[in-house]
Amino acid sequence: MAASELIQDSDDIRPHLEVNVTTTDPETPPPIIANGNPVCHASSPTPTPSPPANGKKTAQEGNNMLSSILKQNQLIQSLSSRLQRRCDYVKIAVSEERADHLPAEWWKTGVAFLYSVFILFFTTVIITVIHERVPDKSVSPPLPDKFFDYVDRVPWAFTVTEVNGLILCGLWLVQLFFLKHKAIIVRRCFFMIGTLYLYRCVTMYITTLPVPGKHMVCAPKLYNDSTGKIWRILSLISGGGLSLSGSQLMCGDFLYSGHTVMCTLSYLFIQEYSPRWMWWYRWICWCLSASGVLCILIGHEHYSIDVVVGYFATTRTFWWYHTMANTHALRQAPNNFLSRTWWNPIFNFLEKNVRTTVPVVFSWPVALPSSCRQRYRIVEGGRDE
Repeated sequence: MAASELIQDSDDIRPHLEVNVTTTDPETPPPIIANGNPVCHASSPTPTPSPPANGKKTAQEGNNMLSSILKQNQLIQSLSSRLQRRCDYVKIAVSEERADHLPAEWWKTGVAFLYSVFILFFTTVIITVIHERVPDKSVSPPLPDKFFDYVDRVPWAFTVTEVNGLILCGLWLVQLFFLKHKAIIVRRCFFMIGTLYLYRCVTMYITTLPVPGKHMVCAPKLYNDSTGKIWRILSLISGGGLSLSGSQLMCGDFLYSGHTVMCTLSYLFIQEYSPRWMWWYRWICWCLSASGVLCILIGHEHYSIDVVVGYFATTRTFWWYHTMANTHALRQAPNNFLSRTWWNPIFNFLEKNVRTTVPVVFSWPVALPSSCRQRYRIVEGGRDE
């Protein structure tokens, strides 16, 4: 019996029997004459069958054949049960390119990091250039703002904004550290930061607004002092552009608010890549983000239009990107208007091999040694048996 016939499920087992069938031509009927009576041939008598001489021997062979079939059935059932018990240990070799729908591709993450670093550096250069164009408070007073008409300035409010923003960024970094697919998520974050601050460079440069309040103290202008401007750029980079560090004494970077981008974007990433059962964690982060954005206006550090434009630019860019990333059919759809954005080629480069939605899966960032993994497999195999 062939080996392929032995590996079958117990329900599909059929005993293998060989039957020899001997066919004989039927006897020719006697001819019929005209009067309707058949012609009888006396010379051909009908032979009478004789009983087989070896009948006892044939019965014994049949019993032996049945016993062998039963033994084969028992063997097949035993093999099938053992294969079913060992099915978890059968490894099917599949090519990695086809099996992995969420490749890490850290080199693309590195490209996104360089993109964001370059844009952030370019932003500090633009802020330094714009600072020289800001009109003096005595010449151009603050523009009228409806929020400022109803809410007086609270001096410590902007400090709350920066503290909340730092807390949100810290929480996001800790959460990102334990995410399994951090390579994909990090490059999305770098792309968002770089793109939003690139938009901010454009809006700041084309429209320079006067200071929103007379309480603001701006650093003196340097005019043609190139060395002093370089030192200002380096000071702004080292302090992270925060007023808490004392590095942000330049004016003109109002439209739109970078602090709004920081608070809103960090919350959006926390909300997108956290499990639903952590609703309390999401609510805490939302409160930190909303209060931080509101304190920007309470501190009179930005016009209302700066905060509104910053919020809409951040949320729409985030939602557009993740809509295309999570809906694979949209990427090649001919009527997809989202693909007409200027950053669509960058998106296709970063998300080309990401063929499914990134799941929210946490994992220990440090991989276990191979010896520990082998012991774990042995223990699991012993439990199955």
